[in-house]
Amino acid sequence: MPIEKQSLVCHIGGMDCPDCASKIEKVLNGLPGITAAQVDFASETLSAQLDTPQQVDALRRAVRTLGYDITDKPNRVSSVLEVQGMDCAEEKTLVEKALKDLSGLERFEINLMTARLTVIHDSATLPVAQIITALADVGLRATTFGSPAASGKLWQRHGRLFSTIAAGVFVAVGLILHLLVGQEGVWEKSLYVLAIVSGGWFIARKGVAAIRHGALDMNFLMTVAVIGALAIDAWDEAAMVVFLFALAQVLEGRAMDRARHAVRALMDLAPPVALRIQDDTETTVAVDQIQIGDVIRIRPGEKIPLDGAIIDGRSAVNQAPITGESVPVDKAAGDTVFAGAINGSGSLDVRVSHKSTDTTLAHIIHLIEQAQSARAPAQAFVDRFSKIYTPAVLVLAVLIALLPPLLFDQSLADWFYRALVLLVIACPCALVISTPVAIVSGLARGARAGVLLKGGVHLENAGHLKAIAFDKTGTLTIGKPEVQTTIPLNDTSEAELLRVAASLETRSEHPLALAILDYAKKQNVSASSLKDFQALPGRGVEALVDGERCLLGNHRLFEERGLCTPETEATLDEQERQGQTVVIVGNDRKILGLIAIADSVRPEALGVVTRLHQLGIAHITMLTGDNQGTAWAIAGQLGIDNPQAELLPADKVTAIQQLVEQFGQVGMVGDGVNDAPAMAAATTGIAMGAAGTDAALETADVVLMGDDLTRLPFAIRLSRTTLSVIRSNITLALGLKAIFLVLAVLGLATLWMAVFADAGASLLVIANSLRLLRMRDH
Repeated sequence: MPIEKQSLVCHIGGMDCPDCASKIEKVLNGLPGITAAQVDFASETLSAQLDTPQQVDALRRAVRTLGYDITDKPNRVSSVLEVQGMDCAEEKTLVEKALKDLSGLERFEINLMTARLTVIHDSATLPVAQIITALADVGLRATTFGSPAASGKLWQRHGRLFSTIAAGVFVAVGLILHLLVGQEGVWEKSLYVLAIVSGGWFIARKGVAAIRHGALDMNFLMTVAVIGALAIDAWDEAAMVVFLFALAQVLEGRAMDRARHAVRALMDLAPPVALRIQDDTETTVAVDQIQIGDVIRIRPGEKIPLDGAIIDGRSAVNQAPITGESVPVDKAAGDTVFAGAINGSGSLDVRVSHKSTDTTLAHIIHLIEQAQSARAPAQAFVDRFSKIYTPAVLVLAVLIALLPPLLFDQSLADWFYRALVLLVIACPCALVISTPVAIVSGLARGARAGVLLKGGVHLENAGHLKAIAFDKTGTLTIGKPEVQTTIPLNDTSEAELLRVAASLETRSEHPLALAILDYAKKQNVSASSLKDFQALPGRGVEALVDGERCLLGNHRLFEERGLCTPETEATLDEQERQGQTVVIVGNDRKILGLIAIADSVRPEALGVVTRLHQLGIAHITMLTGDNQGTAWAIAGQLGIDNPQAELLPADKVTAIQQLVEQFGQVGMVGDGVNDAPAMAAATTGIAMGAAGTDAALETADVVLMGDDLTRLPFAIRLSRTTLSVIRSNITLALGLKAIFLVLAVLGLATLWMAVFADAGASLLVIANSLRLLRMRDH
């Protein structure tokens, strides 16, 4: 059940360019409890949805901290409406016509894929009820988003389907009687009239509303075509055209609903209720009533309702709905779980860390809804093309209807009929929806695989990447130092070397010390007692281990003690050339051995780099603040071109800018926080392992939710496949139109054939786009 939010509309002063608006949006959408923050640069207006009134102060502080003025707009509100039957560009045009002259309207935004209308308006001058009435005046039924009335009565929800079925029955009975009797009598014509009235009611109502508002849409053209067919005594054809067009609209609406369901299904991932534990008592409550800090219990096999940390229990959790991970992850006390994940065989008690409107899943859903309204370059092209195409076809139809009769003494009825066929077939609906349906299918498929693409433009850009730069630590490597090898010297056993090293490191919290202690534990080596411990800054540590003075540290420490030998230094140099940090262990008489430590390369990293090369990425590099030896060693293992090491964040930005100049389309893969400047400089910023990280979700253009590099090649393949589908959709839509336009001019196409071609093109485009939802991971 949708959660009621408070709408806020404010005036923002001091913005110099659209980038200012984007910056404010990014910061506000990253604040807890604030969603759908949108800044319109032209009108200097901010609209946002808040969980509670208390978050208004936080929002104002954030805007002022960024250096902008913020003032309230009295009575200005943001209303979200669901518009039934908004399946094509024609309904979108009707909405625009209905709203454009309303007093008190500030701006509005139509999202065809979610069938939602967002309106910024003065609630005193223009109440929501008046907006709904204006939409009803053009034949569109709207309800406020989340209201109980949104589902409507049976007739309101399925009226078009019922009327279409009735029209089909009347047409079928009329045709059967016609075949049996052999002529078209009164009964047959009566049945055809019933078919026209039942199937054409919705069509004619929209057509009349459109022409009243100065729009010449498909519904009006169909109404004219049917009237024309009746005028020339083609009763059966008129009835058949009405039935076919009504059926096509029903099928198109169902197909669009399926595309929308791909995104709406994400909202069903988290259950609506949770089992709250208070004073050892279990109570089932709605998730929106759960507060941060409450403890909830997730039984085996249940979906996790909210983000939080496990305080008791152990289980394997399937996080695929959030991160795309194919294998369940073992979780125990202290581990984080996400709303929408599926619990395994154990029971978990979880302390809630985020409210239902602020979970990782809620962020994903919000970002995908935002992404649907971010137009891709291909969609912008289609919109520009359709603005030229539609008027051109209208002019052509008028010329075809008038010129042959006037200039060549042809039949006016014949050429008028051809012009009607031309107008029916020329409807640009299939062309207009060719891009958005493919984009939303691609976004939904990516989200199901743990890849969040934040808009059509980024979905397209990912497919055009020519170069990719990786951060090293935590991206190509695991991000945790591990012992790679031990080299005992001077007749020392490995167990003795590890015993002394572990003993000396027991009092240190340094990552290298933790790596040695972890490795010793895995080798079943226990530390000994320690006395007279001394830290030697910049060198290492020294202490008595079982009564013997022992040392652990770097090359400098043992050189100063006079314990290094040429053989030791040669071994040391060899390990450091491999990019490893070497810890030396010894006593006051000799060196006991060397322990080489390094941040391990991810097991999948080599395969990912190889796959990226296979996908045609021309240049793959690594940008790291680590030393040259480590950078080149890892690059050598992975087949990476010209790694750049010892870089500060500003140096990474410069490196990315140089790559953009050289290759054009460049991706930067990092953790989404530390690498934010470099990711912003790239054409496509890619954050990995971002589940639960608000900053990463807001920073990157593409977010790999799981800690899995293999999602990157998938994201590129998804982008390229989506681009291919868009191209084929446009070709299909224009190709069918071109063929039937020629047939119409030649008089070889009929009205019902034109309806078939128009509806068929739309259905084929939608079906082709839905193939993206079944795209394989590998």
